[in-house]
Amino acid sequence: MQTIVVPGEKLSDSIIRIQNSTVINGKTYSTIVGLFSSDKNTLIPLEGLWHPAYGDTVIGIIEEYRLNSYVVNLNSPYKGILITKYVQDQLKKGDLIEASVKELDKTKTVVLMRSRRLTGGKIISITPSKVPRVLGKGNNMINEIEQSTKSSILIGHNGVIWLKGGDMKLATDAIFRIQEEAHTSGLTDRIKGMLTSGS
Repeated sequence: MQTIVVPGEKLSDSIIRIQNSTVINGKTYSTIVGLFSSDKNTLIPLEGLWHPAYGDTVIGIIEEYRLNSYVVNLNSPYKGILITKYVQDQLKKGDLIEASVKELDKTKTVVLMRSRRLTGGKIISITPSKVPRVLGKGNNMINEIEQSTKSSILIGHNGVIWLKGGDMKLATDAIFRIQEEAHTSGLTDRIKGMLTSGS
């Protein structure tokens, strides 16, 4: 059986000698976010995985209605749950929503709040760990893209991005370029040049 584990989570009540783990008082704990197999005693790192935190903004798709709640696909190993009594919009399968994280429950389900339905536009996804680079310091990078392309852009901490209006192709190209070159210096100037030239 495979489960997602987070740093500090107990893997076993006994000692297991595997990478990315630590042993405390004869018990084994994970030191990373990863995929743990209790059958094979393997722990695979999940690079760039989004780990939900209170207040995170996410963008997801309604998968189904179940037991007075909506199940939301968050483009991650975590499922989202939206309780209907907190939902203002009438939602159906396939609807796109923006919401905030209320908590991560014991079953590793993300409980969502403050949702709103998004209409039109399109979505793209990036590695969640690159979201801060796309936003930029004080949101300067994403503001630059919005102003130059006249697109409305919402970025989820889960790596899902919604774009609507304006030059969505240029905005998309800029976001993907930031993802690819996030580790390089001088990126802000290159993106500004790209937006100015339109290519």
